[in-house]
Formats: sequence, structure tokens, C-alpha cells
Amino acid sequence: MTMQLNPTKLGDKSYWDSVYEEERQNFDQFGDEGEIWFGQESVDKMVQWAIEHVPPGGDSGSRDGPFILDIGTGNGILCLSLVEEGYNPQTIMGIDYSEASVQLSEQIAKSREVEGLTFKVVDFVHGKTPNLHGQDGEACWDLLLDKGTYDAMALSADPGSGQEHPTSLYPSRVTALLKPGGFFLITSCNFTEQEIENYFTSKEPSLKYHSRVRHPTYTFGGKSGSTCSTTAFRKE
Repeated sequence: MTMQLNPTKLGDKSYWDSVYEEERQNFDQFGDEGEIWFGQESVDKMVQWAIEHVPPGGDSGSRDGPFILDIGTGNGILCLSLVEEGYNPQTIMGIDYSEASVQLSEQIAKSREVEGLTFKVVDFVHGKTPNLHGQDGEACWDLLLDKGTYDAMALSADPGSGQEHPTSLYPSRVTALLKPGGFFLITSCNFTEQEIENYFTSKEPSLKYHSRVRHPTYTFGGKSGSTCSTTAFRKE
């Protein structure tokens, strides 16, 4: 089973560098925070799922809340939305392989007077995700979030020379970073919930399907479906 789709510009890093550089300049000039990938509703639904299953207070009295990693943070809105709901910014990190994305996220956080959030330039699949203060080792995250990043990877070109496609490497990076009992929540508009569940659990048996987030449905030709899916996994 493969999750690789026909390549488009949406899978090209240079495209996203250009997009976020333009959005960064627009923010400088007009205060426009840029496009929210998949819309604000998708952000709200992911945040509400987090509040229910990985609440701001966390499950440990030794630190102030769960450690949360936003994979492909874009303009950082998902991270900022978590802070608005009471999560500790010092335990949240947003990463993106585009430097312009990280710069934009930092600028927006500053404009909203949010201090303590960490944004880093990291290639999730091929790079090393740094730890936040209080973390030890690699498998130390309570919650990993993905809103469209895996979709973009699926649209990237074949690396060639016998190298694995990023979509094949991605699941092992998730399990490497999650602590036992940690959650992975992914929103996709390219794949159904069943496709996501089947692929990730087959690639990484320690990832177990946990729950789903319901999205508005449509009916066409006698069949019903959603424009996107949000699926949660828990690491054993």
C-alpha cells in the first residue's frame, strides 16, 4: 500500500517557501495573518479534541501541561489557538521545513503578545526535532498534530535512487517522538479516515486507532462522505 499521489507544486518545498515569504511580507505591510490551511473550523475541531483527550493541565503534577508538537505549523495558528484555550506555550512547539513559515509564525505570536511559544525550522522526516525545556530523550511528546502536512508530503515527487518516499518514512517518525500513551491527531483532505487508519497501523503496529473527529458530510450519487478526515491514534 502506498500513500504517494501524483506530484504537484503543493509537494514542493520551494512553493511553500514562496507562499510563506509572500504571506510574511503581507503581514509586515497589512497585518494579514495569511491563509488557514483547511480553514478555521478544522483548527477548532482539533483543539476541542485535544481539550477532551489531552487537557491543558496534563496528567502530571511535575510540569505545567502536555508537550505538544505541531508538524508543519504554517502560520502557527494551531499553536496559538491551543494557547488561547489555556495550554502552556512553553510546552508547545511548531515546526516547519520552510524558514519563512517559522518567521511568520513568530511574527504573529509577537503581534498577539504570546510569549513562550517555540517555532523551529525542522524537516520532520529527515531532520531532528529538538527538545523543549523539561524534555528528556526523543520519545517525549504527549501529542503530535498534523493539519495538511502529510497531505503535502503525499504530493511530493519520488526522491529516486532507491530512496523511500517521505510518506513511507513519516509513520516511524511519529512513533519515535511519541511517548508511550501519547496521541497523534491528523487531519487530511486527500485521504479517508479508513485509508489513514489502515496505513499508519500497518506501518507502525504500536499506533492504535483511538477516535475520530466528525466533519460535515455531503451526499453525491447516493454515497455520503466528508471533505476531510481527522483521525486520532494512541501509541502503546
